[in-house]
Amino acid sequence: MKLRKILAVVLSLLMVLSFAACTKAPVEDESNVDASNVDSENAGSFAKEGVIKIGCIGPLTGDAAQYGVAVKLGAELAVAEINAAGGINGYKVEFQMQDDVNDAEKAVTAYNTLKDWGMQMLMGTVTSTPCAAVSVETEADNMLLVTPSGSATDCIDPDTAFRVCFSDPAQGTVAADYIKDNSLATKVAVIYNSSDSYSTGIKDTFVAQAAKNNIEVVAQEAFTNDTATDFSAQVTNIKASGAELVFLPIYYTPASLILKQANDMGYNPVYLGSDGMDGILGMENIDTTLVEGLMYLTPFMETATDDVTVNFVTKFKAANPTQTQYMNQFCADAYDAIYAIKAAAEKANISVDMDVASIGDAMKVAMTEITLDGVTGANITWDATGEPTKTPKVVKITNGTVSEA
Repeated sequence: MKLRKILAVVLSLLMVLSFAACTKAPVEDESNVDASNVDSENAGSFAKEGVIKIGCIGPLTGDAAQYGVAVKLGAELAVAEINAAGGINGYKVEFQMQDDVNDAEKAVTAYNTLKDWGMQMLMGTVTSTPCAAVSVETEADNMLLVTPSGSATDCIDPDTAFRVCFSDPAQGTVAADYIKDNSLATKVAVIYNSSDSYSTGIKDTFVAQAAKNNIEVVAQEAFTNDTATDFSAQVTNIKASGAELVFLPIYYTPASLILKQANDMGYNPVYLGSDGMDGILGMENIDTTLVEGLMYLTPFMETATDDVTVNFVTKFKAANPTQTQYMNQFCADAYDAIYAIKAAAEKANISVDMDVASIGDAMKVAMTEITLDGVTGANITWDATGEPTKTPKVVKITNGTVSEA
């Protein structure tokens, strides 16, 4: 499989040179898909009978629900816009999301439920460990998988699997380089979830890059999903190590507990997190004084002033006025993922009478031929490994607001 992917990368690069980038329907002669614009002239009108069914899997309940609900809202916004503009290739789009509670076994069950529904393509799953488990199933079915936020390397092992977010190795490298380039610390510690591939993947790359950057990793403290409530031992060890900065390649729920418990113990180092930290401000009853100065990686910042971001934020708030706490990078990645699927489906001229495997064959080529001007990045392209051309940026929480660090 890996050899096939290497050969596919070479082939896809050649194809990219010979094909124009996919356009947003129904506009002609444009090289990019602009995910911020919607043509409403064809609202409610579909040229063809039948529907294109896009499934999604992610945590709608449980500790990681902030991510899953955000993905659901972002995807639903994009689907509504696309249907208002006449659908994909003239077909109406139907979207359904199943809850996996951030559990791999439940994610596979959700996948089978969506197959019974008639899913033709999968936009998901949301978190890395479930996504890796589901990707095994999509590979067997040759089904297209576009994960908005599954960043572990094995999430996109199949030839028909792609991601919108950046990968775990990229995050670990960027974090270590950011610490060096900004002289944030010479002694750092890491707290990571050893039972989660997302967390361990970022941690491993971070530690390796820190060594290259002459940054001393003085402590590596692990926890598991079963022990993610009491971090007193980890904080005690890190405090004793003399770490000036703590890197947290984890999700926001355990991170919020770590910040609280460290503060209670009188330990207040600099904190830098991965993209799983996005959403911490949206937690119910979050004490913003605890997250003051927290930095983390993200491809999306709500307060950015570029036209694409402003347009997206305005539309999201109008559609979800009571759920603005979910307007984070996961929501934005899902929005872009749906538009990427639309662009590739139009490039490949997908029709509803094609079976799942045939759609997968056509889409895995088309995904390498499109360019997306998305909310999470301009001129996003994909190679045959499934990786996007995106680089994470670092943001910082100041006075309860996120701004570029």
